[in-house]
Amino acid sequence: MAVMSPSRSRRAPSARPVPDVAELVAVGRACGLDAVGVTAAESFTSTRRDLEQRKAQGLHGGMAFTYRKPERSTDPRQALPDAKALVVGARSYLRSSPDTGTTEGSGPVARVARYAWSDYYGELREGLGAVAERLRADGWRTRVLADDNALVDREAARRAGLGWYGKNANLLLPGQGSWFVLGSVLTDAPLPSTAEPVADGCGSCVRCLDGCPTGAIVAPGVVDARRCLAWLLQCEGPFPAEHRVALGDRIYGCDDCQEVCPPNRRVGRRPLPPAADDAEPSVEVLGLLAASDEELMAEHGRWYVPRREARYLRRNALVVLGNVGDGQSPEVVAAVRRAMQDGDPLIRGHAVWAARRMGRDDLVPADDPDPLVRDELRQPVEARTT
Repeated sequence: MAVMSPSRSRRAPSARPVPDVAELVAVGRACGLDAVGVTAAESFTSTRRDLEQRKAQGLHGGMAFTYRKPERSTDPRQALPDAKALVVGARSYLRSSPDTGTTEGSGPVARVARYAWSDYYGELREGLGAVAERLRADGWRTRVLADDNALVDREAARRAGLGWYGKNANLLLPGQGSWFVLGSVLTDAPLPSTAEPVADGCGSCVRCLDGCPTGAIVAPGVVDARRCLAWLLQCEGPFPAEHRVALGDRIYGCDDCQEVCPPNRRVGRRPLPPAADDAEPSVEVLGLLAASDEELMAEHGRWYVPRREARYLRRNALVVLGNVGDGQSPEVVAAVRRAMQDGDPLIRGHAVWAARRMGRDDLVPADDPDPLVRDELRQPVEARTT
């Protein structure tokens, strides 16, 4: 989401006082930002080189976002001409797990990554918006960018002195870990930089590399998106068969590389703020499979869903069902049978895999008119032993 100040708010340059950076930091902190820093709006030359190199190697896995136009996402002035500074903010999303009310016997449950429990980006934008409003009050132009393909948020935060890059490519804040959403206020105000480089805090630790369930972290700071479960859940087409078992019970995102990180584990032992009342750390799989397209998008529309097509939520749910569902449960069997009769071959194909994964080959048809489903029928699937 990007917010541009109206042109009528501009004043003549001589009439524009430059706000005190300490005041801007205080405004951001008062509006919920956990860390605020300022850096010059210079091109991220090394980041552009990294993006272009990894895209050429195929490591982006088809991801667009900041890979789509690296020359844009690494140049703040393309998002705001004449930008001179970035005010970068971080908002923590580490919260205690809420009581979801799920009871034994309610059916299989799928996990949601922590950053998607609530609308933490909305909270981040509120804090950044307050900083932008303070700048606009003095006549300066602003643009708020957070989770936007126009800017690489992590590099902006690193340059603003908020943290260092972990080996899992996440930004870690000293003493606070990596459980943060990041964003920036671009402005033409000539703010002095507060940035001081943050020393690497990972040392020889490689727990995130070893802890990734698919080996997606192929080198320190380098992630192969073609293996990253968080990205694969957002890709179009069939979920890659070679990574379905590793998906386990995840329905959106993956926190494994952060959960094994020692700085994050230390932070997690502290008393944590409670999750919001609307926090959603898990989803009932059978309910998701039974919902209509409209119901699914109304409930989960703030997630990134390819092409905004609910079929991908069902696809992911069927993989989870195969991994954690009880093949003897009448409710689970009924859900698989419905999916086997779906008009969408993507759904039928993943239902085939789910049935076989649960050891229910008797539910699988002998043939199907669609080549995608026929391919699923030909592929061997190892049934779960528990």
